[in-house]
Amino acid sequence: MTQIVTARHLFGPGPCNPYPEATAALGLPLLGHLDPLFIARMDRTADGLRTLWGTKNSRTLPLSATGSAGMEAAFVNTVKAGDVAVIAVNGLFGERMCDVASRAGAEVVRVDHEYGTPVDAQRVADAHPNPTVIAAVHAETSTGVVSDIAALGAIKGDALLIVDAVTSIGGMPVLADEWGIDVGYAGTQKCIGVAPGLAPFTISDRAFDRRIEKPQSWYLDLGLLGGYTTGGAGGGRTYHHTAPVGMVASLEAGIDRILAEGLDAVTLRHQAAGKALQDGLEEMGLRLFAAEGHRLAQLTTVYVPEGVDSARVRGYLLERFNIEIGGGVGKYASTVWRIGLMGPNANPTSVALILTALKEAIAKA
Repeated sequence: MTQIVTARHLFGPGPCNPYPEATAALGLPLLGHLDPLFIARMDRTADGLRTLWGTKNSRTLPLSATGSAGMEAAFVNTVKAGDVAVIAVNGLFGERMCDVASRAGAEVVRVDHEYGTPVDAQRVADAHPNPTVIAAVHAETSTGVVSDIAALGAIKGDALLIVDAVTSIGGMPVLADEWGIDVGYAGTQKCIGVAPGLAPFTISDRAFDRRIEKPQSWYLDLGLLGGYTTGGAGGGRTYHHTAPVGMVASLEAGIDRILAEGLDAVTLRHQAAGKALQDGLEEMGLRLFAAEGHRLAQLTTVYVPEGVDSARVRGYLLERFNIEIGGGVGKYASTVWRIGLMGPNANPTSVALILTALKEAIAKA
């Protein structure tokens, strides 16, 4: 029996609707994971990722797993038992960094911030005199807040700087080399506009030289992965795992789509859509959650009006308009909505649709 598939407007915190080019690439003829044509595709994809990351790091690659695996890879390759990890926490994904680092054996020093506010670099610097790593989220998906990563790079000292760029890459400037990012990880399902399944990852030579020689994870061992994705001596590739070749083709197409439009143009498009949405929400009398001056354009957080049932509104949007938006997290689960306009969804038509639909849903749900 054939199942009817409904097309949704994915205006939540992710995944977003993919770029058409990325979807079309999933239908290309499949290649073997060691086929020379696929190796060339992997190389081209890695080159594109270097552009998105703003880096010249040779070890820039799409990990064969989601962004959460990128987080695991970042920590298991850089910290071991007894190492100090100073982690800025201003949302759910900072919380997860603490969990992952502690599982790798690190002594975690949390620097807690109020949800909805950006990371304070000076507080992070004051937290410990000599940490092994400092970690923070660039664009906190749970709160809609952007933090100044360059400020953290300026105070990191000898520590390695680990950065979550899941919601920022492909939608706003990410300048790994200029900002001092040593290890960065992201996901494909947000501003890059590709289905979930890969983790764009980059690691500097400085961090790679200091990596854990035999990390607890074989699958995420960057020493082994590097031999497959970037080649060993003489440029030959060593077998590590069977790469998701279809997803890599889709990522290549998504990156090509972004670069054809131009990173500056893509950033401006996201900024314009986010501002129009936020202005429209405030005109409706709604109150934005994230601190003014630190709000993400691609992911807007807004308080649920008093007396309104958050879940019923989201259900109405899904049933009436095929629109998905997200609830908040933690103690804000029923009091905040998260509305994403990422990738191809960052456009005036999407803004008009969500504002019209949300107004009706609040009135009728």
